[in-house]
Amino acid sequence: MIYWELFLAFFIPNIIGYGGGPAIIPLIEAEVVGRYGWMSAQAFAETLALGNALPSPIATKMAGQVGFEVAGAGGALVAVLATVVPSLLLMLGALGLLYRHRESPRVKRMSQWVRPVIALMMGWLTLGFFLEGIGGAGLLHTLVIGTAAAVALLRFRAHPAFVVLGALVYGGLFLGG
Repeated sequence: MIYWELFLAFFIPNIIGYGGGPAIIPLIEAEVVGRYGWMSAQAFAETLALGNALPSPIATKMAGQVGFEVAGAGGALVAVLATVVPSLLLMLGALGLLYRHRESPRVKRMSQWVRPVIALMMGWLTLGFFLEGIGGAGLLHTLVIGTAAAVALLRFRAHPAFVVLGALVYGGLFLGG
């Protein structure tokens, strides 16, 4: 039963989440944290941060990590396959259809709406992480880490792995973690 639940938890977000990793992360969180309760919001945020610091697509890393934590190596395999195989098949079918109708005004309008929807979903996820940070570490620490991360990423173009490492060091020193 756990393998079926893992399959559904990653299959559904990957099928309905048009736009790649950033678009499906909130959907995966809804399944993993909200529906099945396999992780806390904090643990999901940490897994996401670590996954973003490593190379390769985020969805497959998240699936492998969550699947392994829930059901070992078999769970990781099921979650990764649920992430990759159905999406690949659907993408190949949709790509052929979109290519055939690429000059259609409807297809062009549909494509223009994808980015704002993804931006809203990512904003919602960010708000959730911010509120979770305030609840766990407090407003001051959340603002310090968030501001330092934004400056490091945007101003100094620091690699996300170093930003995550810096946040972990800060947490270890000032939050007793």
